[in-house]
Amino acid sequence: MLSWIELLADGRRKDKASGSVSVKNVGRYEIERDFDRILFAAPTRRLADKTQVYPLDKNDSVRNRLTHSHEVSALARSIGLRLVYERRDIFVGVEDEAFLQRSVPALLAAIGLVHDLGNPPFGHQGEYSIQEWFKDNEKLVFSECPEDAHDFVNFDGNAQTVRLVTRLQLLNDSYGLNLTYATLGALIKYPVERGAPDGWKKQGFFKSEREIIEEVWKVTGLELGVRHPLTYVMEACDDIAYSVLDAEDTVKKGLASYYDLIRYLEKSCSDDPVTVKVVSQSRSKSKEFEEESLSPQELNDCSMQMFRVYAITAMVNAVVDKFSELADLYIAREPSYAGVISVSEAGRLCKALKKFDFSYGFRHKSVLELELRGNNYIKEIMDMLWVGIHGRLTESYDSQSPFGKYVYSRISENYRRVFEDGNNLLSTPYKEAQLLADSISGMTDSYLVSLHTELIGFYERHCS
Repeated sequence: MLSWIELLADGRRKDKASGSVSVKNVGRYEIERDFDRILFAAPTRRLADKTQVYPLDKNDSVRNRLTHSHEVSALARSIGLRLVYERRDIFVGVEDEAFLQRSVPALLAAIGLVHDLGNPPFGHQGEYSIQEWFKDNEKLVFSECPEDAHDFVNFDGNAQTVRLVTRLQLLNDSYGLNLTYATLGALIKYPVERGAPDGWKKQGFFKSEREIIEEVWKVTGLELGVRHPLTYVMEACDDIAYSVLDAEDTVKKGLASYYDLIRYLEKSCSDDPVTVKVVSQSRSKSKEFEEESLSPQELNDCSMQMFRVYAITAMVNAVVDKFSELADLYIAREPSYAGVISVSEAGRLCKALKKFDFSYGFRHKSVLELELRGNNYIKEIMDMLWVGIHGRLTESYDSQSPFGKYVYSRISENYRRVFEDGNNLLSTPYKEAQLLADSISGMTDSYLVSLHTELIGFYERHCS
């Protein structure tokens, strides 16, 4: 059995290693401080220029990764508040009411904000592009250590998030943001490494962070294949934001209308009680708007906004109910690979909205064209950075050429410091591949395009 007292462990790795006790901040619990550390971190700000769905979009109303992350965080905090006040009996063993009432919502807000921090530019297409580059260059990069290719040909933003907050956000030590054990345990979306045994579809951390994760699991009572219960809540909030708010962006961009969405839901979920209720509420509100002096565009926008309100309300209620029902199962370490919302009464509505997003938004010609451009930018930048990275630790000619020296200098100093650290005992091919992945993942959409423009002429001359 898991223990909520261990799952909410508010110690930190740095304090444990030094044998010291962290200084308690007046007015804040330790887990509350985690949210602030994430909020003020530079990679969080960079999310403002990373794709959520629509790359390089000029419409300020369309979401980027930062606005998406804040919305997931807000939803997660809201559900956390409801759980600690309305479903108090879930948290068996936690006697400090103030700690519980403040730490659970804060932890959920923190992992909601951080969940996409490791995602590369151009959204999921960026992940695929990185994977494809390593697959295309697998023999070149990993000829000495073929087994090291796994983490990179299966590169995933979730594992990169873990790496970013524990390794790459350096201050004057090697503890990253030095988040609490509770937050680190809960932000691991997939509690497996090197493949996905027992039904998990992705790995949640890289080989390079294995020891850190094992330490976190030891303190929190988690283990391989066992997910922190509150991770299910964050995942559900991501699903809510993805399904409802991406649909709103699709309408905002004019790729579909509010009426297209309503007709789509009526056709695909006519027998689903939750969907029927949300559609009925939305239609009723839209009729009220029709009586006002609104332009067609205003009517479309206002109706869509109210659909968002009704849909999110229905999904949040469903998540609170279903998580409360399943909490004992999670504490008992029973494997559960399905997300909370998918098995809740709002599951069909969420699934239908995702299909709508895919059909009307994600596969639109304009989106596919920009994804193609992003794919080419990423792979060509990886070609260029490789010149400066490969052989750097052994001082081979290519990395010491004028172009190699210059392009290496354009990589984050933090990332280079980790790469060059003499205490890093991973193989040279692994370290080279990881620096390349770290570099790309840390870039914003605009910076990557700008850097590509800056380097491509020098690169072509270098290769001629």
